[in-house]
Amino acid sequence: MKATLTILSFLITATVCHAQVSGNVGYAQGGGRVRAENAERAKRSVAANELPPSGTAMFLDAAVLMNVKADEYIAVFALSQEGPSVAECNRKMDALVRDFGASLKKLGIADDDVTLDFITQSKTYGYEFEGKVAREKLVGFDLKKNVSVRYKDKAMLDKLMVAASASQIYDLVKVDYIVKDQESVHNKLYDEATRVIKLKAARHEKLLGIKLAQPPQVHVERTSSYVPTEMYDSYVAQESEHVESPFERGKFLIQGARKGRTFYYNPLTANGFDAVVNPVITEPVVQFTLYVRLKYEIEGAKVKASKQ
Repeated sequence: MKATLTILSFLITATVCHAQVSGNVGYAQGGGRVRAENAERAKRSVAANELPPSGTAMFLDAAVLMNVKADEYIAVFALSQEGPSVAECNRKMDALVRDFGASLKKLGIADDDVTLDFITQSKTYGYEFEGKVAREKLVGFDLKKNVSVRYKDKAMLDKLMVAASASQIYDLVKVDYIVKDQESVHNKLYDEATRVIKLKAARHEKLLGIKLAQPPQVHVERTSSYVPTEMYDSYVAQESEHVESPFERGKFLIQGARKGRTFYYNPLTANGFDAVVNPVITEPVVQFTLYVRLKYEIEGAKVKASKQ
């Protein structure tokens, strides 16, 4: 049957790209990065009651982003075993944990770097058929535990995945990124914010022909951090034909083609920040942000205002 109308339909609307070369990311919808950008914008919103009370004061602010590579990682694997009894579930789970633990030791993972976390033990139900009646009944139990593995070399994750699959563990829940010395990170953020504020103060004084009084008041001070697990987006890059034709759909069983979904790391960029520490990144990192707003009094403005 000939199609009367054929159109190209994009399943996912393209977002704005900031480079000449886009790639299939053009199909992406906003996800983790959009939420992070909205959170950063919310930090900088100024309510009406926060505005300077008169023309004798002004605000200067600084927004700083810092990309930090993780010092350590924690991979969390989900384990599940079913059985007709609780004892059977525990026996199978203990065997699974021992087997996986032995594989981890061969990779050089110490016992102190492995933690077993009990999650849940639930009942499972099935149906018993009796004539035309399907009666639900208890058929067994499902035991779930998580294994957390700490490691320092990011390349270790591939080996952990192979070891887990050898033990028939296929569910990697997440990977946590750990930055140990966060105090140094915050000190660097404040150093950059100080530099930015001083530059802005000098520019405003030159532009407006004024003198800003010292010291200023800290009006807003907000920090945040974003780990890679929060910053992944996805898209389905595909185009398909849509056929508009009156035919008897009941005669056909339509099987759609599988369309793979791509996931990618989409961190915050320099957009909206006055300074970025470690701007070039080639791997997922922990992103720290600082936003500060200072209130400056303008020297001589109060005297002039009182005389008027």
